[in-house]
Amino acid sequence: MKKLFYSPKLAPYIFVLPFIITFIIFWFTPLAKAGMMSTQKILPGQTEFIGIENFERLFHDRIFIKAVANSIKYMVLSLILLIPIPLLLACAVNSKLVSDKVKSIFKSSLFIPALTSVVVAGTIFRLVFGESDHALLNQVISLFGHEPVKWLKNSVTGFSALMSLACWRWTGVNMMYFLAGLQSIPEDYYEAASLDGASSWKKFVNITVPLLKPTIVYVFTISIYGGLAMFTESFMLWSGNNSPNNIGLTIVGYLYRQGIEKNNMGYASAVGIILLVIVLIINITQLVATGTFKKEER
Repeated sequence: MKKLFYSPKLAPYIFVLPFIITFIIFWFTPLAKAGMMSTQKILPGQTEFIGIENFERLFHDRIFIKAVANSIKYMVLSLILLIPIPLLLACAVNSKLVSDKVKSIFKSSLFIPALTSVVVAGTIFRLVFGESDHALLNQVISLFGHEPVKWLKNSVTGFSALMSLACWRWTGVNMMYFLAGLQSIPEDYYEAASLDGASSWKKFVNITVPLLKPTIVYVFTISIYGGLAMFTESFMLWSGNNSPNNIGLTIVGYLYRQGIEKNNMGYASAVGIILLVIVLIINITQLVATGTFKKEER
């Protein structure tokens, strides 16, 4: 028995066994169950196999299509805002022109929002973007002679509020990722570029960005998933899952509406499967496009 456990052939499998067990219990099994439920009509005490009817119904469901469009729009805007801005902030913090004391204060102040509960953050932003005369933003615009605005009842201003909440919460987190990547780049590269007369912009484009590529790809990947899986922020901002004209409804919000609010678990499972497929397609496409799956040349 001792020889069996110390066997070089068996040892790798023993080490990966905890991951395999966790993967099967917490990922594969729920996914298989959801896939099975997506082909069923589930009522209290009654289950009926209906094949792909749930999926056929989804593609003709206007509310679901709007939820998908909202999630994709949120994801795209979060990629546009939450990759370049944190990257530039990380470069500024990593600069030698900034003292260590200022760096510490700056990093702490930007990371604190990530530690704040999304429930608290959503409630605060709902009050900031409230429609009453006493809401913070309405008080600000009143100073310039404007009438109070119903921020969360309009598609453009409502989504702007949602993106403001996203930027407030996640800018510091992404900045930390980029900062960790920047600090792993050898300073010799920048010194050699300076001797060759390279400008700051050329250093950024030719040294920083290429060597930061693994970090950028990682942040890009988690941002895609985070954007498509967003739910709590919208739920708290509109104080529920029923925003006006569904302007804040997301795919996960629609899943919650069908599965929890309407107890239609079969249809909700189909929504979840579609979400998984969308995430996989987008992420695999960008990973292939960025060369992540390419084999390194030896």
